[in-house]
Amino acid sequence: MKTAVSTPPSIPPSADRADQADAKAPARETAQERTDDPRWAALAARDARADGSFYYGVTTTGVYCRPSCGARTPLPAHVRFFADRAGAEAAGFRPCKRCRPDLPPPAERHAATVADACRRIAAADGVPRLADLAAGAGMSPYHFHRIFKAVTGLTPHQYAAADRAARLRQALAEGGGVTEAIYAAGFNASSRVYENPAALLGMAPGRYRDGGAGETIRFAIGQCSLGAILVARSGRGVCAILLGDDPQALARDLQDRFPRAELVGGDAGFEDWVARVVGFVDAPRLGLDLPLDLRGTAFQQRVWQTLRAIPPGQTATYTEIAERIGAPRAVRAVAQACAANPLAVAIPCHRVVRSDGGLAGYRWGVERKRSLLDRESEE
Repeated sequence: MKTAVSTPPSIPPSADRADQADAKAPARETAQERTDDPRWAALAARDARADGSFYYGVTTTGVYCRPSCGARTPLPAHVRFFADRAGAEAAGFRPCKRCRPDLPPPAERHAATVADACRRIAAADGVPRLADLAAGAGMSPYHFHRIFKAVTGLTPHQYAAADRAARLRQALAEGGGVTEAIYAAGFNASSRVYENPAALLGMAPGRYRDGGAGETIRFAIGQCSLGAILVARSGRGVCAILLGDDPQALARDLQDRFPRAELVGGDAGFEDWVARVVGFVDAPRLGLDLPLDLRGTAFQQRVWQTLRAIPPGQTATYTEIAERIGAPRAVRAVAQACAANPLAVAIPCHRVVRSDGGLAGYRWGVERKRSLLDRESEE
């Protein structure tokens, strides 16, 4: 015996057969049949990936929602599925005020809000206050902080600091005085830069302006099981491990990184460093007990540190890395950080794979990536 289910009054006729079928569904479907519908599984899981593919109406409240709506899960007997918003509204349902299915998806709205905040950060003379940024977005400071970090992978303060550092690098590269560049980048005092120049530029501002002039980079090019390898170190540690087929191309890559630094061949002591790196490439489980000179943005540094926590023989997807650093929507930025990695194997970006397990995106070649993973799994 079928249980009668109430429906919203005055359901207008629809010209679309699918909508007409949906409108009649509650009269002929049992609750069990409705839960067997794959759309019910997405609804019950509040799966945001299903947003836009369908909507559901709740007969007891008269509203329609996205699959990801955070409202209490309705009883199956009270649910009606619709292919689009027009079908739900034609059936007499009104938009839910919680998930706002009548507006663009939350991810798009959040991205637009954060993009606007980033523009305001870039246009500000200094670092804007969190409260001011949140007020401009029409959010509470806590909510804005959470949304901003989810989209960019950085807190608003970290983003502002990275933006100022980028402006400082650009101003120094354009020439002119160091002090003028510091103030043009939004620093209200030169001491803010000189108290920790390595964190911003990897070297003193004057040296950065001169393309690393005055800095000595020792390097050596040799052969390993993966082909040619270049190892370079600064005064702080290993600053480059490059792989390839052409030794000269590796040398040009290093020169492009440090255009005015003094590049010198490694001495006898440095040869020991090179040997340890080559040994590490052949046997990654042995580890590399050498200091590293990591030069990158705050976001890149977070990604690289997370990559170093992946044990040999294991892999992680770009999505998983984004989730581990607390920025689940920054998958593309994670991939870009992996591509910018200057320390092959030491920062194991070869352990990051696609969601389907496929190998792609390795700056030193997919075959080298496959070889590294194969030897790690065999150890």
